[in-house]
Amino acid sequence: MTPQSILLVVTAYLLGSIPFGRIIASAVGRINITQRGSGNIGATNVARELGLIWGLFTLLLDMLKGFVPVFLFAHYASPGGYGHEIGLSAVGLSALLGHQFSIFMRFRGGKGVATAAGVYLGISIPACLLAAVIFVLTVYKWDIISVGSMASAVSMPLLLAVFGEPQPLVIGALLVAALICLKHGGNIQRLLKGNERKWRGKENQSSISRSLSSSSSE
Repeated sequence: MTPQSILLVVTAYLLGSIPFGRIIASAVGRINITQRGSGNIGATNVARELGLIWGLFTLLLDMLKGFVPVFLFAHYASPGGYGHEIGLSAVGLSALLGHQFSIFMRFRGGKGVATAAGVYLGISIPACLLAAVIFVLTVYKWDIISVGSMASAVSMPLLLAVFGEPQPLVIGALLVAALICLKHGGNIQRLLKGNERKWRGKENQSSISRSLSSSSSE
């Protein structure tokens, strides 16, 4: 990787580290979002605690953290075939790691779904749109944001491969999916127990949680 590429990787991490959800919650609601609701700094928790508008604003800013560095690298870093593809994947992964392990939050952070969406928007719009459809349909079916988030993240490597994206980007997407699922560890435990919080309703056990519980006992 060239010095320019390395600089963009570092910049992507620092930009990804900006905890927009925490900043917005503090400025608008005078609250520490890490101590409210799920404790997450992402758009979902902000929307629950401050309202949908501020949640969407957080979503937009978190997406830009992923999109901007990828866009800059794709358009301004010198093209170099396989090396360029590795650099592009590294920039996207660095932005995600910044959000999940923010230097401004003692290497803690959010789950990274919105930031990853911004990364993919800068890489493949068709794949990103299909992943968004998967997210919407999954949430519509089970009313659980975490399930939709993980489903869309896990589907992205396959979608990138289907649309002919190079191998380094597909491998990067596999790493992103693993990191996002890892960050959803608490959600997965609640799903297995049947008390994962729903987006619109009660925390009653859903059909997916019953299925997961049944599978884990087999």
